[in-house]
Amino acid sequence: MNLNFKEITKENWEKCVDLTVSKEQANFVAPNWYSILQSKFESDFYPLCIYDGDVMIGFLMYDIDPDTKRHEMSRLMIDHKFQGKGYGKIAITKLLELIRNKYGNINFYTSIEPNNIGAQKLYESLGFKKTGEIMWDEVVMVVKL
Repeated sequence: MNLNFKEITKENWEKCVDLTVSKEQANFVAPNWYSILQSKFESDFYPLCIYDGDVMIGFLMYDIDPDTKRHEMSRLMIDHKFQGKGYGKIAITKLLELIRNKYGNINFYTSIEPNNIGAQKLYESLGFKKTGEIMWDEVVMVVKL
């Protein structure tokens, strides 16, 4: 695996929009087109395509919340054709490294749908812990970088 991140460009945005999760996961994450639009109209949202070599396999977005000033991963999706291969864990690990290098040793947040047990286990395996907060009907988790 040669996982890397690339910014959204006029050359790759359509491919990014075409990525999808399984039907069972559709309610867990916003569509990529929505996230890309959100990043264009809200400040401090940073969308990235996830590649394995030259093949786009997923999408993530991190942001700095304007109200709380928290740094957080607001989106993560691996296309249904590439799931179950460890890409999600590697992508999060690389994102945490990117955030640590860019912002230092900070608390980094994410949130999950309460019934998304797979995501909860994945985040916990990377050191995230539940904060006890509920935001936008989602369970908030944090990791210290």
